[in-house]
Amino acid sequence: MSDNPGVIAPPPLLALGAIAIGFGLDALWPTTLPWREERIVGGIALFLAAGVLAGWAFATFRNAGTNVPTRRPSTTVVSVGPYRFSRNPIYIAMAAAIVGVGIAAGSAWVIAMAVPFLIVIDRGVIAREERYLSGKFAADYGAYRGRVRRWI
Repeated sequence: MSDNPGVIAPPPLLALGAIAIGFGLDALWPTTLPWREERIVGGIALFLAAGVLAGWAFATFRNAGTNVPTRRPSTTVVSVGPYRFSRNPIYIAMAAAIVGVGIAAGSAWVIAMAVPFLIVIDRGVIAREERYLSGKFAADYGAYRGRVRRWI
């Protein structure tokens, strides 16, 4: 048995795939959101905020001495930084980035792809990560799950 959660795909690829599918759908059935200037600024702001959240989460993992990539072993349960508020701030950031790209591009399809992205992440990534962490860090992870919500 390998020392990783065995997720279905690297989460960044799932996020990029959601964006690509959204743009593909938009090419077939175009959508246009109103308020061009405000929309672009808002979308970029949301995308940048998502990047800040993801950067904070990555730095928190690095400071704890554990791995970010899901194919590598976890070395500890991280419960500080953004992980005090959510067990999955990186995936929240990815979903926010998808929505930000969709808003900035004016594509309702890209925005809508955040929903299937979150469903796939929840079932194909988070569920596997939680089983893995529960098995590897039983008491610590169980206590953490009891204190911190999965999302927000």
